[in-house]
Amino acid sequence: MIRRALVSVSDKRGVVELAKVLAELRVEILSTGGTASVLAAAGIPVIQVSTFTGAPEILDGRVKTLHPKIHGGLLGRDTDLHRAEMAANAIVPIDLVVVNLYPFEATIAKPDVAFDDAIENIDIGGPSMLRSAAKNHERVAVIVDPDDYAGVITELRAGGISAPRRLQLARKAFAHTAAYDAAIAAYLTSIDDTAATDRAHAPARRELPDTLAFQWRRLYELRYGENPHQRAAFYANAASPLRAESSRPTIAGAEVLGGKQLSYNNILDLDAALGLVLEMSEPAAVVVKHSNPCGVAIDKDLVAAYTRAREADAVSAYGGIVAVNREVDGALAKLLVETFLECVVAPSYSSEARDVLSTKKNLRLVAATGDWTPRSGELAWSVRTVAGGALVQSLDHGMVDLATARVATKRAPTAQERADLAFAWRVAKHVKSNAIVFAKGGVTVAIGAGQMSRVDSVRICERKAGQALRGSVVASDAFFPFRDGVDVLAEAGAGAVVQPGGSVRDDEVIAAADEHGLAMLFTGMRHFRH
Repeated sequence: MIRRALVSVSDKRGVVELAKVLAELRVEILSTGGTASVLAAAGIPVIQVSTFTGAPEILDGRVKTLHPKIHGGLLGRDTDLHRAEMAANAIVPIDLVVVNLYPFEATIAKPDVAFDDAIENIDIGGPSMLRSAAKNHERVAVIVDPDDYAGVITELRAGGISAPRRLQLARKAFAHTAAYDAAIAAYLTSIDDTAATDRAHAPARRELPDTLAFQWRRLYELRYGENPHQRAAFYANAASPLRAESSRPTIAGAEVLGGKQLSYNNILDLDAALGLVLEMSEPAAVVVKHSNPCGVAIDKDLVAAYTRAREADAVSAYGGIVAVNREVDGALAKLLVETFLECVVAPSYSSEARDVLSTKKNLRLVAATGDWTPRSGELAWSVRTVAGGALVQSLDHGMVDLATARVATKRAPTAQERADLAFAWRVAKHVKSNAIVFAKGGVTVAIGAGQMSRVDSVRICERKAGQALRGSVVASDAFFPFRDGVDVLAEAGAGAVVQPGGSVRDDEVIAAADEHGLAMLFTGMRHFRH
């Protein structure tokens, strides 16, 4: 039974509606500061915490809920001993805590936030109340997330908050305070020591702090991992908005509209396909197999782009993953069902497309919400675990404008070659090293991936595409260490090459390109991908 609730929130979404229900159920509401003012303005009876405890708020509001009448009311259990001690100390039970914390992460996200302002936005009383209530969740319900109000209201109207609900809410409360403390630790270990003496200004900050904490929320368990004997689940970064319209689309934030549950390997391939198609502003289609693109094309519309991408390597497209960067319409859907595919990811699907694609019962349709505009410079982190540790790096959002790239050879690329080189370079960024991408007319002709030798990557392309390589261009994700790579490219029929440059044998490689009449651009940026 809920007799008394403490409500004090920084995020005031839905709090008035919740408090109205509490008032209807004759629950006594305790509150503080701005929350109390909002509730009173809505005509909801509310008791200030300072009135309840008999102790005024002090130290600029730093101390208001840190009081035995608050924490005793939260931590007291329904036992003879606790009831007697609470009665002796004039402590009454508090049965519900609705608290979310000062917006510390939003505060430190401001580039010019002063150190003192950041420190003042570290909540002390809030986490203390959440932890007290969550520890005693058998008797005290605790809510940190406004999205949980509706479920709690339903149970309150039905007679009370159930034990399973209390446990779920307690889990979320402890996860919330853990993430909050991790954010504080990460901030404090990222700032320059001058903050200790210059507190009125924004301190210098390192992008990689001494303490780095990620909190992952399980989205769902998977049938198995890469292989049937491995257990697996899919987690999302709890700090990232999953389906914000302004955010970069992600597979974690995508909605599966049809087909069976995604597998571990599906998710890896979908992420690879989405990452590549997000590089393209033109209508584009990507076919991925085992985390590598096997066919990529841009064209005037998706039907043309997908047709060319599929035909670039029709054998590998079987059982592949397709990503497109426009809505899937009925015409494209009819082409998609011609080939066995595991998944399709797109911004959206027309109703006609949904009807057509529904005939493939096991085909997963994935709608990735967000801003599909190609972007660079956005700071996000990639985390890969190794035995006993983790590697953390910023995501590779770098890209060079090939219109201004250095021409290393005697012959400069033609306008068409330069356009094809720019396309091939965007694709090569998403191919496992040693990566070689042949392209012509806005479509990949052949892709060599994941080889120990760059020459071997070229030879794979030659075996797959043969004479189709004539007149194409090539992108290499890293420099050519020897001239043999250029020799085999020319032998295969390429007319122009883009590569980072930077080898001690660059002069030898350039001379080889000149001998073959190749045009070569140096980008100065490598896109190695292990």
